Amino acid sequence: MLDVNKLKFDEKGLIPAIIVDDGTGKVLTLAYMNRASLKISMEKGLTCFWSRSRQELWLKGEQSGNYQHIVSITADCDYDALEVRVRKDGPACHLGTDSCFTNPVLGEQADKFQLESLYELLLGRKRDLPEGSYTTYLFQKGLDKILKKVGEESTEVIIAGKAEDKAETVYEIADLCYHVLVLMAQMGITVEDVRNELQSRHIIDHKVKQEKMTK
Repeated sequence: MLDVNKLKFDEKGLIPAIIVDDGTGKVLTLAYMNRASLKISMEKGLTCFWSRSRQELWLKGEQSGNYQHIVSITADCDYDALEVRVRKDGPACHLGTDSCFTNPVLGEQADKFQLESLYELLLGRKRDLPEGSYTTYLFQKGLDKILKKVGEESTEVIIAGKAEDKAETVYEIADLCYHVLVLMAQMGITVEDVRNELQSRHIIDHKVKQEKMTK
C-alpha cells in the first residue's frame, strides 16, 4: 500500500482526483483534494474535495444526497494525480447529469450501452407499466412467467451453442440477459448485487491460486 506522504501536492497543496464509476469505468468528474480532504475521504470512505471557488472542504453528497462511496484510490506513476473509483448514489454533476463530461470537443460522443442503464429502464417499466410494452406484460404476469421465459431462453442458448452458430448464440444470450435482468428487477436484485458476488468469487479464486503457488 502506498504511503500517502509520497504523493506530490502542488504549490497550493492540491492534487487532482479523477473520479471514475467503478461499475462502468466512466469518468464522472475531475476534482481536487488537499491533505485534509484526502484524509477525510479515506476515513469516511466517501469522496471529499477541496473547493477552489469556495475555499473550503466539500463532502460530495452532503447536501444533495449524491454520495460517492470509494472503492479504491490509486496514484499515477508520478504520484501527482489520483484515480478514485466510486459507487455513486446519484448524478455526479451539479447540473444533474451522470457525468460532468458532456460537451464533445473532438469526435462524436456515443452513449455506451450499460447494464445499469437497461436495469433502470426495466425498473421504470415495472413502476409505470406502460401499455403495449412486452416488459409490462412480463411484470403483470408475475414471477412464474418471468422464470419460464428465463428457462426458455436458456434452452435457446444451448441449442444455438450446440449448433456452433456464433451469431445466433450471441442473439440468444442477449435475450437471456434481458430476461434475467427482468427477473432481477422483479426480485429486487441489483446489478451491483451480482457484481459484488462475482467480485467475492474472484477474490477467493485469487487467494486459492496464491496459496497453491506457495505450497
